[in-house]
Amino acid sequence: MSRLARLIALAAVLLLTACGREPLYQEQGYVFGTLVDVSIYGEDEARARQATSDVLHEFQRLHDMLHAWRPSELSGLNAAFAKGENKDISPELEAMLQDAAQLAQQSRGTFNPAIGKLIELWGFHADEFKPVQPDEAQVAQLVANNPQMSDVVFGQGRVQSRNPAVQLDLGGYAKGYALDRAAVLLKQRGVRHALINIGGNILALGRHGKRAWRVGIQHPRKSGALATLELHDGEAIGTSGDYQRYFESGGKRYCHLIDPRSGYPVQGVQAVTVLTRGARAGVLSDVASKPLFIAGTSGWRAAARQMDLSEAMLVDAQGVIHLTAALQKRLEFTDKDARTEAAP
Repeated sequence: MSRLARLIALAAVLLLTACGREPLYQEQGYVFGTLVDVSIYGEDEARARQATSDVLHEFQRLHDMLHAWRPSELSGLNAAFAKGENKDISPELEAMLQDAAQLAQQSRGTFNPAIGKLIELWGFHADEFKPVQPDEAQVAQLVANNPQMSDVVFGQGRVQSRNPAVQLDLGGYAKGYALDRAAVLLKQRGVRHALINIGGNILALGRHGKRAWRVGIQHPRKSGALATLELHDGEAIGTSGDYQRYFESGGKRYCHLIDPRSGYPVQGVQAVTVLTRGARAGVLSDVASKPLFIAGTSGWRAAARQMDLSEAMLVDAQGVIHLTAALQKRLEFTDKDARTEAAP
């Protein structure tokens, strides 16, 4: 059975606690190209099932709206950009793009949803990744064209691009946005305690009974968790890793995280994890890890400050864990061989 088939089969399973045990409802699905999990504590089964169904339907709606290479509102906008045309878009997508543009500016362009053509060139606009080696001249030309979110112009519900090289890909934003939407929907339905996990981007509401929600951070080179921590109400954690979407060629790993400045997949970093909180915790957990990943071991701390992060961690190519002192206080490492270096 293929990996996708196993995930889909798993998605059909509802994990319900038996009568007399803790009131935890958990349901899984497959969307955004990854496994998602919604856990609700302290609600009766019918109420929890309906709330979870609403969340999973919302995830599917956003997936259909933001798909980068299949027919969607976003891919339709990209087609208009390629023709030099402007296009009407929904208020929701416009707000997302304006928010993404502001975050791109804050990151000084290392978070850049405008580089969809580079992502496509490296073969990551596909469900299965095959080894590719793009022509160096093509990569150089796309970098020279310098697509930026600031090239996208908004006006009266219509959008255009001043740069034909712009092709939008919200893969580094959509999961975080979906987490925030899930939090809003659950609160509207009276759910106070929940944990939402979209492929390792996790947001907590309330508590798991008398304790906080405890979550794991995936080890980038081993099965299981590198570390665990407690997530409190309104906090989110996000991880970007070279193990999530990648291929290997010539003994080298090429991941989907591309440096817009070079046009090539980032080397020298296995994973970056960030901890965020507040009304936009989901979006920030998704977006903010990318600038740190691209900055690498020499620049990750400066990138964290730039993104207003006090709790962050980077695992370098040798497996050494570089982390802020604030995050170190929160973590319990399950890998007893972990080598850590704390920074202020």
